[in-house]
Amino acid sequence: MLFHSQVGMAAYLDLLRLLQDEAVSALRGAPTAVTVKGRIFWYDKYRIGTEMAQKYIGPDSPELRARLGDVPTLRAQADARRVARRRLVRILRAENYGTTDQRSGSLLNAFARTGVFRLGGTLVGTVAFRHYEGELGVVLSFDQLAQTGDLDVASFERLSFAIGDAVETPLVEVFRDLKFDAVPALDQGRTWRWAQSGGEMLVDFLMPAHGAEGIRDLPALGVSAQALRHLDYLLENPIPAVSLYRSGVLIQIPRPERFAIHKLIVAERRKGGSMAGKAAKDRAQAAFLIRALAELRPDELAEAYAEARARGSGWETRITASLKRMPEVAEMLAGV
Repeated sequence: MLFHSQVGMAAYLDLLRLLQDEAVSALRGAPTAVTVKGRIFWYDKYRIGTEMAQKYIGPDSPELRARLGDVPTLRAQADARRVARRRLVRILRAENYGTTDQRSGSLLNAFARTGVFRLGGTLVGTVAFRHYEGELGVVLSFDQLAQTGDLDVASFERLSFAIGDAVETPLVEVFRDLKFDAVPALDQGRTWRWAQSGGEMLVDFLMPAHGAEGIRDLPALGVSAQALRHLDYLLENPIPAVSLYRSGVLIQIPRPERFAIHKLIVAERRKGGSMAGKAAKDRAQAAFLIRALAELRPDELAEAYAEARARGSGWETRITASLKRMPEVAEMLAGV
């Protein structure tokens, strides 16, 4: 397992911090805490004419509260922050951190600007995996950094309803500007997949299934989504991350330990010859992250592993079946 230098790791963390500062410095009014079903969420409340409006900021955390208490200072640092971000991106490129290609980067940047990640959208799949290079400081190989033609965004249905906010620019317009078309679905009027002209890239919207898998709505994002089992586990407590496009894009990805264990489950769901390649890729990503986490964050890995196995016999059966194909990984998990 190869790791990036301390210089690169420090530069990544600094860039992440600056992007989070930037997001809070754009507040228009007064930050206000709202409690929904026992959880605290923060909103930016401001006046438009004679009406009061509000914009969702995010779930409560000590880090967010600290930033909200220092908004005037963060606003005053805007110019210095832009200069620092460009410098840090140059350092990360010199340290051979993987950058995001123009096609994916322009889409992620558009999603960030309109509020997809702020409103709970979380990247999953291979695009998310590539961003663990920064989170964990691990060196990814050329094959692991290879760009994929698919980009998956997942979110909780209940969060989408609860926050009472929506993307600033409808995603239909975002996709149109980037030359994407809606892919016709069996459930007419509910679009959950978009394809770029020429078939270069597919974007899928996903959500956890509570009961039958099917198509449901994500009001905050203004799209529909394919409901899939086991996604609730993956999306629990996602983390911010940086995509190295231009001077950095603030995105959201699953916690690496949950991503790794979830991949073990997903691999066993892929049945049939056409799915064999994807299942092998799932297990390879799981193995890589488990090796890294066993060294860097064994307690978090052990907790995620135990939680997944405790969710029921179906979960444990799939995890065990995957690990039978991966004896070295099974031994690592047994030792954490």
